[in-house]
Amino acid sequence: MTSAAEQRAPAGEPAAGSGQPAAVNGARRAVPPTPAVWPGAPTPLGARFRTGPDGVAGTNFALWAAGAEAVRVCLFDEGGRETQVPLTELTHEIWHGFVPGVMPGQRYGYRVEGRWDPWTGARWNPAKLLLDPYARAVDGEFGLPPEVYGHVRDWPEQQVADTVRDERDSAPYVPKGVVVHDDDDWSDDHRPKTPWADSVIYELHVRGFTRLHPGIPEELRGTYAGLAHPAAIEHLAGLGVTAVELLPVHQFAHEDHLLRRGLRNYWGYNSIGYFAPHAAYAASGTRGQQVGEFKRMVRALHAAGIEVILDVVYNHTAEAGELGPTLSLKGIDNRGYYRLQGDARRYADYTGCGNTLHVVQPQVLRLITDSLRYWVTEMGVDGFRFDLAAALARSMHDVDMLSPFLAVIAQDPVLRRVKLIAEPWDIGSGGYQVGAFPPLWTEWNDRYRNAVRDFWRHALPDVREMGYRLSGSSDLYAWGGRRPYASVNFVTAHDGFTLRDLVSYETKHNEANGENNRDGTDDNRSWNCGAEGESADGRVRALRRRQLRNLLTTLLLSTGVPMLVAGDELGRTQRGNNNAYCQDNEISWLDWSLLEDPGWRALYDLTARLIGLRHRHPVLRRRAFFSGRPATADGLRDLAWFTSRGAEMTEGDWYAPAATLGMYLSGRDIPGRDERGVPVVDDSFLAVLHAGDRPTGFVLPGPPWAERYEVLVDTSVEEQAQAPGTVHPAGARITVPARAVLFLRVA
Repeated sequence: MTSAAEQRAPAGEPAAGSGQPAAVNGARRAVPPTPAVWPGAPTPLGARFRTGPDGVAGTNFALWAAGAEAVRVCLFDEGGRETQVPLTELTHEIWHGFVPGVMPGQRYGYRVEGRWDPWTGARWNPAKLLLDPYARAVDGEFGLPPEVYGHVRDWPEQQVADTVRDERDSAPYVPKGVVVHDDDDWSDDHRPKTPWADSVIYELHVRGFTRLHPGIPEELRGTYAGLAHPAAIEHLAGLGVTAVELLPVHQFAHEDHLLRRGLRNYWGYNSIGYFAPHAAYAASGTRGQQVGEFKRMVRALHAAGIEVILDVVYNHTAEAGELGPTLSLKGIDNRGYYRLQGDARRYADYTGCGNTLHVVQPQVLRLITDSLRYWVTEMGVDGFRFDLAAALARSMHDVDMLSPFLAVIAQDPVLRRVKLIAEPWDIGSGGYQVGAFPPLWTEWNDRYRNAVRDFWRHALPDVREMGYRLSGSSDLYAWGGRRPYASVNFVTAHDGFTLRDLVSYETKHNEANGENNRDGTDDNRSWNCGAEGESADGRVRALRRRQLRNLLTTLLLSTGVPMLVAGDELGRTQRGNNNAYCQDNEISWLDWSLLEDPGWRALYDLTARLIGLRHRHPVLRRRAFFSGRPATADGLRDLAWFTSRGAEMTEGDWYAPAATLGMYLSGRDIPGRDERGVPVVDDSFLAVLHAGDRPTGFVLPGPPWAERYEVLVDTSVEEQAQAPGTVHPAGARITVPARAVLFLRVA
């Protein structure tokens, strides 16, 4: 009985599932002489250069491909000529062999033979050259011509198009893996190992951060080497951030719908190589040199006391759904690597990107954890932010905080020691999991983002939500031994408006993306201060800058781990585009000329000053939640809330509409001790946040809270050098300017 795929095969094509060598444009492919291949070893997976028997140098190739009928490693010379080497050894579903004489720099790929029956999830097609999932480096860039699809894209019956196998050779059109010699010694590197509570994260894009920087040589801009340049590091160190969180640097591909519109994937959330640094970010054009360049970047950042966190995308790959290309995993073992629906032809999609990795499968879990350990041990990184982490935490269907993925991470001796950040949601049913991840994990806290945005546009019905978010979100994280630093606080991220656009636009303006402004969220919680977009009105411009100061001050004085987005401290704009994932141009790149504007320079200076305050005062980076009670019999409560009358808030005050909130942070008797066992003691502070559009009076709390207060920050003043130093007696009624934050130290 023939399969449905065979019945629909185009006339003159080889029978589907025949397992015969693929034809090129109808002609049989010439097979060059096959070099010697020794049995080799099934571990480690990937292509690993080593010295074999009798001291012979070569490369061991090992590929997990359960269900495959044959595997050939394909070696490419400088002219693109292909030599195929059969891997005949099979151990525990791993095909392997040692090929003498294959040296670092060798380009290679795999062809995997097996059944073609998409109706059951079998999509083997030896005409398609496949990227090694364990490739350490990639040479070339992914385009998406018809030849790289496992199925015939132009089959007239579109409802079954993905079931008809395409026999054209994809090798001329796809990048190749590169054999790399892992010989680096990290003994001279000193990881900063910044405690979570002391961390300030700076989310940046390697290319976008460096592309226009005038202090970086032209040939290094947009690269790992550019980020390692002293001019780039000077900016980061001057701000005082402790970690950079890099948007995806795993090798990724551009989506077909973007290429057809003349656009490219800029953010990089379309991974295809989990061990390879994205080749386009390397300044060196020499094959495989991106690995060493990335390592040098990490060393340079570490030398400046800055950790490196990678934004990683293990929830899906660039192969999309059944109509997507065949680049790697789909052609190696489609049913093993991906979650499939009940009919197995189509993919389960919890990511919105067409497919979802089947993390419950042991070999997929091994791929992910091997990749993570590689980036820590051999590439020097300090942690990871997991895109759509809820998709990784799903067992068979539901999100499960006892899932294999989370269990393996928790017991892994390497991974449990690095920083782990979850984006705690996916698009599937039950996918929103903010506050649910186990100890060891921190989370992007979008409830913090929403509350702060709503407060400063005066859209909160009361101040209950704001109180929780300012003080560490104990309602979400005070369980199971978690700490305030489980909350990664942010107002903006790469996805959405920049901070400047948040106060300049009511609605998104994504026309440049080519989707008629349909893409991107409509839930921006933004306020344009009275005019849409850029404005020549001086009052509007001044109000917007004040709102920026309010948002940054709130973020950097809140309990938890603050995350800034590169350029927000400079007033960067994306012209109202809140989904600039495909804008690899001036819309997304940092405009460093903003520092020449005194107003934007003042914003940078304020940001650096606030981060400095945070570093100097442990009460702003607590390691334990506030209790709201005195730590000792004669002490003050560690946290107190005040109305504008100078009275402590009652239960009813929390439920009443309010635009003003006073937060008292006691530096006495902070829980914990320093490294020498000495109790931690700090200054005490009062923060007054006023979101109303008119000035308001505020009575400063009197004894025993304080005798007097010194103003440290006043966001109504652009040049902060003019603000500090003013001292007010306790009990005084002061005027808080409209839409402003006052941060005062108990003197």
